[in-house]
Amino acid sequence: MLITSLIEKKRDGFEHTKAEIEFIINGLVDGTVADYQMTAWMMAVCCRGMTEREIADLTTAMVHSGETVDLSDLPGVKVDKHSTGGIGDTTTLVVAPLVAACGGTVAKMSGRGLAHTGGTLDKLESVPGVNIEQPLDSFKEIVRKTGVCVIGQSKNLDPADKKMYALRDVSGTVKSIPLISSSIMSKKIASGADAIVLDVKTGNGAFMETPDEARKLAKEMVAIGRNVGRRTVAIITDMNRPLGMAIGNGLEMREAIEVLQGKVPYDDPLVQVSFTLAKHLLRLSGIVEDPEDAIPMLKAAIESGEGLKRLRDMLEAMGGDPRFVDEPNMLVRVARIVPVYPNKSGFIGKIDAKLIGTSALMIGAGRAKVTDRIDPAVGILMKKRYGDAVSDNEPFAYMYVNDETNYEEAVKKLLEAVTVTDETPDELPLIYDIIE
Repeated sequence: MLITSLIEKKRDGFEHTKAEIEFIINGLVDGTVADYQMTAWMMAVCCRGMTEREIADLTTAMVHSGETVDLSDLPGVKVDKHSTGGIGDTTTLVVAPLVAACGGTVAKMSGRGLAHTGGTLDKLESVPGVNIEQPLDSFKEIVRKTGVCVIGQSKNLDPADKKMYALRDVSGTVKSIPLISSSIMSKKIASGADAIVLDVKTGNGAFMETPDEARKLAKEMVAIGRNVGRRTVAIITDMNRPLGMAIGNGLEMREAIEVLQGKVPYDDPLVQVSFTLAKHLLRLSGIVEDPEDAIPMLKAAIESGEGLKRLRDMLEAMGGDPRFVDEPNMLVRVARIVPVYPNKSGFIGKIDAKLIGTSALMIGAGRAKVTDRIDPAVGILMKKRYGDAVSDNEPFAYMYVNDETNYEEAVKKLLEAVTVTDETPDELPLIYDIIE
């Protein structure tokens, strides 16, 4: 085969065979397909698309481009949850221990945050001592003991995706449903999951800005799961506003702990989305037949303290200092906590989640580049949500600050992110769709 011929074939809208896709992916990994050739092929995919069968073959080829994780020696159905990225999205830290407390097995490999979105690994590392780079044997042993473990992805896992992701980022091919869906699902499948629940965000703080875009991506990923033998559910959730009240790694860890302590009401948006994800994970685990039957179990796991215990035990097994779970305010010790007031009184009529994430990034809560250092204690704590009444003499948020270099610009971004209106805005849906 010739890579130039395959580029031309996709450019002209024809369908690849499985062998042709394997040739392209293997060539990328071993260097016989040059980066510029791969970029040309991905641009052709971006313009011409791929069939459901092609996407499944692409995903499978990416899975087998490096190491795969075998979790078959662990008990039960191994479940994983993935979010496409958002602001104040602390669900993994709530969902994973709750599912484990209800009898599920959560063996998850996760990623770091980049730009305005937060990463689960960064949140875990806000607890001093936590080592997210656990050897596979240690990872499995923690899962056996606690029912849950979340670690970083192996460096040799899905190398094709790492190369493709880097090329997509600089070549204008990021927003391609076949390339996005195969990227996400190949990592989940290579990580050894038996069943996967996907939280597909939509809104101004999400990658897929409209519900229709999110549905296309969700349907494609569910189809991949079906074609490769992984039970998969996709839940489309709103990201036109931060999900939780905390934006920043230590702040989000503290908020997750507060949920598991029972200090956050069950009708809170973070709890509602977390319960929706968790109940489908428990159904895929075979623990309940009807997802609604899981709700009393999840509430009981909070009220008994078992969910919090699972999180504490996991963090301690990963080297973390459990005192930071027992006293979560220790996670957010900063030089200054600064109130931020709205420009006028009224109602919060719009929250630009992406701008809030950018504001938090500017004071050190996120990274613009992979090499940037994160300060785990800093960030933004919202005191008001979309639709809430606000007064110009009452703070709508607090900024947790250490380095004040970009502080004033960050405050401007935060104020720009929140629109105050004279009337109560229309209610926004929290969950748009569930696709199986």
